[in-house]
Amino acid sequence: MAEQVELVDNFDWDNVDASGFGGNYTSEQRAEMEEMYSGTLTTVQEEEVVTGTVVGMTDRDVILNIGFKSDGLVPLSEFRDLPDLKAGDTVEVFIEEQENANGQLILSRKKAKIKQAWKAIYDALENDSVLEGVVKRRTKGGLIMDLDGVEAFLPGSQIDVKPIRDFDIYVGRRMEVKVVKINAAFDNVVVSHKVLIEKDLEKQREAILNNLEKGQILEGVIKNMTNFGVFIDLGGVDGLLHITDISWGRIAHPSEVLQLDQKLNIVVLDFDEAKKRISLGLKQLTPHPWDSLPEDMGVGTKVKGRIVNVADYGAFMEIIPGVEGLIHVSEMSWSQHLRNPQDFIKQGDVVEAQILTLDREDRKMSLGIKQLSEDPWTRGDFSEKYAIGTNHNGLVRNLTNFGLFVELEEGVDGLVHVSDLSWTKKIKHPSEMVKVGDRLDVVVLELDVSNRRLALGHKQLEENPWDTFQTVFTPGSIHTATIIDKNDRGAVLELPYGIEGFAYPKSLQKEDGSTAENGESLEFRVLEFSKDDRRVVLSHNAVYSKQAEEEGRAAKFAKKKPSTSGAASQGEGKLSDLKKPSTAEKSTLGDLDALSALRDKMMDNEQE
Repeated sequence: MAEQVELVDNFDWDNVDASGFGGNYTSEQRAEMEEMYSGTLTTVQEEEVVTGTVVGMTDRDVILNIGFKSDGLVPLSEFRDLPDLKAGDTVEVFIEEQENANGQLILSRKKAKIKQAWKAIYDALENDSVLEGVVKRRTKGGLIMDLDGVEAFLPGSQIDVKPIRDFDIYVGRRMEVKVVKINAAFDNVVVSHKVLIEKDLEKQREAILNNLEKGQILEGVIKNMTNFGVFIDLGGVDGLLHITDISWGRIAHPSEVLQLDQKLNIVVLDFDEAKKRISLGLKQLTPHPWDSLPEDMGVGTKVKGRIVNVADYGAFMEIIPGVEGLIHVSEMSWSQHLRNPQDFIKQGDVVEAQILTLDREDRKMSLGIKQLSEDPWTRGDFSEKYAIGTNHNGLVRNLTNFGLFVELEEGVDGLVHVSDLSWTKKIKHPSEMVKVGDRLDVVVLELDVSNRRLALGHKQLEENPWDTFQTVFTPGSIHTATIIDKNDRGAVLELPYGIEGFAYPKSLQKEDGSTAENGESLEFRVLEFSKDDRRVVLSHNAVYSKQAEEEGRAAKFAKKKPSTSGAASQGEGKLSDLKKPSTAEKSTLGDLDALSALRDKMMDNEQE
């Protein structure tokens, strides 16, 4: 075998028998034939796109001749888009391998299409040209398109000039697009169909804007809806129909009377040529409702309508769409005390009212509800029902710094002054005792029908305890009290029977020199008592200060100059009183010493 190989390798082509293999070719002829033969073969490189000719087909592959030394195979599945493929047809293929392990040329039509598609995509971006593709599926925020094997993203905002609400209708549809962005690192392509439409609409938009004028009636389609109005497509140009120009009546949202994609006629109200803003109107195409009001409608007429708005000062009632009247809060109830309109009425209520004023020129109307019922202050039995001294139970409607208002019945309010709430407690604000919504027993103190005023009291339902307190808290008497509030001006004391007293700062000094503090319970001596002012002034150091007591009593007796004849009897009368202190007064050692001194002095006067 080795010899045979050697013989073949050393074969002399120049000495071949002319009548045998190869004929009588000279070396020049043989070189020419080799050149002609090599011209039939193509030099190919891997990862290159070439054109091949179909030379055969099997159940699994398509055999292609690309001019290489061997034919290549391409899976038949890559030709699904060419069901009529036959021998002799030419197609572009991608060279994956010149020779695999089996010596076979490996080709791919799919990769050839993708490479060609990417080339077309880059060319389209550079040259601003148009590509055509098929929408494969919808995705979040838009659509996925197939551009000859390359997937591209078509955002929802770039599908059309008007908002698209249903993306599914585009699936399977062929669309022309322009490439707007390529991310080579991630092989991402973003395309737009909207830019093509905008170019088509540019001429139409210019024609509309050039011919636009106020008062012109146009036809449009609602493309978008917001809380403040709707945007209408006028054929390439958008205009705003504000919510206040949709209907003569009040509406909370445009969707109450309009819907998306609805066709309608509108009128041009205003046009800003610089900003290209168009204001549209719909209600202006119909007569104003005020012009259709019945002639016999006037002051005193009863009307019925729906509450369309409630404000702090009143409520607006719509009689017919576009015709509203104001019901001021003062016209909702006969009560002189103004309240929140929400207490009487709510938006959406259907109520009956009476026309109070009507101005057709200015299109204004005021209404009243209370006029449909009798004024309680003018009833014949009113003065008898609310006579002075009569007791009632009412609802607390409002609190102020000076008192509270109690509603005895609808339209009848009375004032309870803060000083008429309690006999014993010093109330700074009514909220310390009641709150709005509580019911309170009251008695009529004053009645003024002409001025519609009622003065009420709560404490007057009980007897004045200060008549009794006057006999208990006499000046000089000693009582146990608790400090409940202390400040720079003094201290508030809680006394028996629930009343409060006052002590000045210097009166709070204790016998050991310290000062009494909040919460301490100590003995206090009454210095001053006023029933009319409901005032009790007390002192703690007056309880143990003997000197202060003696000086006080000496000063009391020094004010009176007893005569020689009447001194004895007068002194004895005083002595008898001093010897028998009241049960409410508590005697001290200081008191006894003072009494002894005064008695000795009186005896000396009598002997003289």
